[in-house]
Amino acid sequence: MTVEQIEEACAGGAPPHFESYLNDAPALTIAQTFYPLGFPLEIRTNSAEVLRQSELKWGMFARRFDSEPIIADIHVVESDLATCPPIPVYRFFDGQMVMVADPANFCTATFPNGRTRMMVSTAALRHPNYFRQIFLDSAAACQIGTRFTTGVHAGCVALEGRGVLLCGDSGAGKTSLSWACARAGWDFLSDDTSYMIHGQSDRMVIGNCHQVRFRPSATELFPEIAGNDITPRIFGRPSIEVPTASMSHICRRESVRVDFIVFLNRRTPEVELRPYRKDVARCYMQQWLFGNREAKAVHYAAIERLLTAEVLELRYQCLDWAVQRLEQMVREDG
Repeated sequence: MTVEQIEEACAGGAPPHFESYLNDAPALTIAQTFYPLGFPLEIRTNSAEVLRQSELKWGMFARRFDSEPIIADIHVVESDLATCPPIPVYRFFDGQMVMVADPANFCTATFPNGRTRMMVSTAALRHPNYFRQIFLDSAAACQIGTRFTTGVHAGCVALEGRGVLLCGDSGAGKTSLSWACARAGWDFLSDDTSYMIHGQSDRMVIGNCHQVRFRPSATELFPEIAGNDITPRIFGRPSIEVPTASMSHICRRESVRVDFIVFLNRRTPEVELRPYRKDVARCYMQQWLFGNREAKAVHYAAIERLLTAEVLELRYQCLDWAVQRLEQMVREDG
């Protein structure tokens, strides 16, 4: 307010109040608890649509862990825009993550107290896949992956109760091979990220077996995913998000003990499965971790526990051959 406006208000006997000055986030009036990967997460918001999208994303999970609830405050502001917000920029420093898509769509998360706060526009909510993959993932994954688990950039499948982590760079084929294994009768656990649970002495991992994300080109390999919506601008790459419950022939499991770590290599014409360097595997897994010194020490210990599994490299070109070779590996070793 200008000085003149304040003078007029005071002259009229109604001095202005500034409790909300520079704090224009809408009040959070509703809340609901969900259980992504089995961990309690309380969503507090002013939008019923946020809770509906949260139910679509996490409603299939039941509570598995008695951890302190993660708190995520999601303030929704109005927007007349119809276009999808842009790709967010991420920054990590001093136990904090800042994610900014634009002035109306951003998020902050602090560690290790489990608090995440975000501002989201109705424009983002008009693009549900974008909202779920960007903002709801951030509400849960960054806290779960620092406080309670160590995340590994790897898909995971299991045969006869024996887990196989599928590792590699983006585009290496983790999702395609994990889905090919699932179509061949393996249990599907995750397509891209698996989590080691802190405080355990084994190599047990958990993952989101309830969805899988493909690149649009995957429809050539898996015709059953054609017709699903393509989400734009997710980390610069379009993706197709498919609920695995819609595929009745796919067997799912939420956790498994890892016995094999397999790095995928389609860059060479050679076709073979051979031992792989654990020092390379260690660095590959460590590069994705963040947090303070104490948090990283817990992560590094979890990785060392994981690396007691057999580490291999799979060089292949044909998906069917790769699935058969992994099946042979599991059964011969057993």
